[in-house]
Amino acid sequence: MTGSNDNRGDVRGEIREFLTTRRAKIRPDQAGLPTYGGDRRRVSGLRREEVALLAGISSEYYTRLERGNATGVSDSVIDGIAHALQLDEAERTHLLDLLRSAGTTRPPRRRPARQRVRPTVQRVLDSMVGMPGFVLNGRLDLLAANHLGVALFAPIYADPARPPNTARFLFLDPQATEFFGDWDKVANDTVALLRAEAGRDPYDRGLSDLIGELSTRSQEFRARWAAHHVRIHTSGTKRFHHPVVGDLELAFESFPLAADPSQSLLTYTAEPGSPSQDALNLLASWAATTDNIAQPASTDDPEQAESVETPD
Repeated sequence: MTGSNDNRGDVRGEIREFLTTRRAKIRPDQAGLPTYGGDRRRVSGLRREEVALLAGISSEYYTRLERGNATGVSDSVIDGIAHALQLDEAERTHLLDLLRSAGTTRPPRRRPARQRVRPTVQRVLDSMVGMPGFVLNGRLDLLAANHLGVALFAPIYADPARPPNTARFLFLDPQATEFFGDWDKVANDTVALLRAEAGRDPYDRGLSDLIGELSTRSQEFRARWAAHHVRIHTSGTKRFHHPVVGDLELAFESFPLAADPSQSLLTYTAEPGSPSQDALNLLASWAATTDNIAQPASTDDPEQAESVETPD
């Protein structure tokens, strides 16, 4: 990339591909449109003119919008398109993010240094007894953790690269398919989170570098990235097979840190009295008595200073 105009062109391409993939998911009968036996369709889902009809706008206007012309798009038009394409909350938010980015002039992609985790946040992590806790950014870098969190994610922290990154481990480390009990679901959710983050900040060079690396090295990632799925994923359950304590089924909650844009606090808990709780207690004992698990990077690392913007 050489400048903001090229970057905006990238975003317009993302708008086109996102809307095209959303159209392809919906059959005319699902949208309440009549179908005829002799109607030989060249597209797998809705045509542009059908989306325009359902959204209450002209076909020409929708075509310009799908090509990335985001100038002056009103809320009513966005609502109409969201209704026509049956977008969920995450998809609608993603479309808004893309339209906003395409309609504004931004500087070239910036190369950020590592983000700083505030000492007060680290103290919160350290005070969470019996509960693995982490701070992640939008790229899914593990910026900080408590001791039990590092023990739980020991296979991820085994990578000498800092900060560790859950998406890189998931798609590039052969241990990942064994560590994550529901690897396919975790993979789908992870790509959907990265896709949403790319819509929020398409000029994050660290994110674009990560996506480029994963796209180059992982067919599994490439196939999922091309689907343009996005998701809001703040709670649920994950299954792990830990190399020391075996199987765990843990509920997770993700809390955005309002004072630290793009950072979130992630916690895991086990059902009281369950085998997973027993395994988590055993993991805590192992973590307290071993020096064999990696430690998270210090929040006082000078490389975590303010990011510096540099052109591509």
